Amino acid sequence: MAIKRCKSSIDVVEAANIRIKNVFKNGLPVYMSFSGGKDSLCLAQLVMNLIQAGEINPAQLTVQFIDEEAIFPCMDKKVREWRKKFMLMGVKFEWFCLEVKHYNCFNELSNDETFICWDRYKKDVWVRQPPAFAIKSHPLLRPRVDAYQDFLPRAYSGGITITGIRTAESVQRLVSIATITQGGRHITRRHQIFPIYDWKDNDVWLYLYKEKVDIPEIYLFLWQSGTSRRRLRVSQFFSIDTAKSLVQMNEYYPDLMERIIRREPNAYLAALYWDSEMFGRNTAVRKKNEQGMDEKDYKAALLELFSDMEGNFPTRHKRYVADRYRNFFMSVSSFADNKDYKEIYEGIISGDPKLRSCRALYQTIYGRYIEEAKRRERIKDGQ
Repeated sequence: MAIKRCKSSIDVVEAANIRIKNVFKNGLPVYMSFSGGKDSLCLAQLVMNLIQAGEINPAQLTVQFIDEEAIFPCMDKKVREWRKKFMLMGVKFEWFCLEVKHYNCFNELSNDETFICWDRYKKDVWVRQPPAFAIKSHPLLRPRVDAYQDFLPRAYSGGITITGIRTAESVQRLVSIATITQGGRHITRRHQIFPIYDWKDNDVWLYLYKEKVDIPEIYLFLWQSGTSRRRLRVSQFFSIDTAKSLVQMNEYYPDLMERIIRREPNAYLAALYWDSEMFGRNTAVRKKNEQGMDEKDYKAALLELFSDMEGNFPTRHKRYVADRYRNFFMSVSSFADNKDYKEIYEGIISGDPKLRSCRALYQTIYGRYIEEAKRRERIKDGQ
C-alpha cells in the first residue's frame, strides 16, 4: 500500500489538542488508555493541560490502566503519581489487575503460548502484589480467555477511547492508520482515536522536556546501558521488546531476574541466549560469537522447518503463524536473498504471535523488489 505524507500548517502539539477537543465535543464518555510510558505520558499531559485550561470536561473522562503484573517498579510508581493527579482534577481512574492473556516470548520451549496476568493459581510467585484499590474482576471479562484488547472494547463500547499509539513505532501501525484515514474515517471500529499518531520520537522527547514531565527511570537505565533512542520501549517483562533488556536491567534492579524466573522459569533463556537468533539479535557480540562460522543457508533451514509443521510447531497458534510465514516464503522465493531468508527464519524462531515482524518484512522485501523493478525499467527506457 502506497502511503503519502502531507505537511500541515500547524505543529503536532496543536494538531493533537484539536483532536482531543473534538473527541470531548461529542458529549460521549471518553476513556484514555494509560500505561506510564513515554507516549502515554505525552497524551496524559496534553489532556491535563486542556482540563486546566477549561477546554474539556474532566467529568467525561475515565483513565484506564491495565496492570500486567510483570512491570518495572518505577512504572508502578509513575502510574500511582498520575492516578493522584487525575483524581485531584475530578477524573475517574480505573486500575485493572485482571486475569487477561498476554503473550510470553519465553514460552517458545513449551506448549503454553500465553502468560496469564495475576494468575489465581500462581499467587505465591506473582512478580509483585496488586494495589489495594485495584479492580480485580469485571462482569464482562472472560478470565484467562480475553486479552485486554478484547475486554476493553466490549466493556466500554458506549464511549470513545483515546490512546497514545504512534505510526513512528512500527510499519504496521503506519499502514493501519493510513488505511483508516484513507477510508474517510478518523476512528477505528473499536471506537479508538489516536491523537498523537503523527508524532516522531523527537516530538515525544521534546514535548516531555518542554512540559517538564518526569519520566520513569527505566528509560534512563536503558539509555545508559546502550539502548538506542528508537528502541527505548517499555512494556510487560515477557513481551519481546522488554525481554531483550531484562539481563541489562538486573544491574539496576538486583533482585529482578530472581523474581522473574520464579514467576516464569524459562526466563533464564534471556541470560543464556541474549545475543542469539532466538531473540532476533544482530549485535556486535553475536557477530563476534559467530565469527569464523560458515554462513548459514537460511533458505535450507526454512525448508527444513516447513517440512515438518506438526513436529516443529506443536501448538495450533504456532502452526498458524508458521503457515503464514510459509506462504510469505513461497511468494518471495523467486527474488529473495539469504539475508531476507535469515530475517524470515529469525522471525519464526524468536516468536511473532501477532505477525508484526512478518508484515514488516513483507513491506521491506516487496518494497525493495518494486524499487529494483522500477530502476531496471528506467535503465531499459534509457532514462
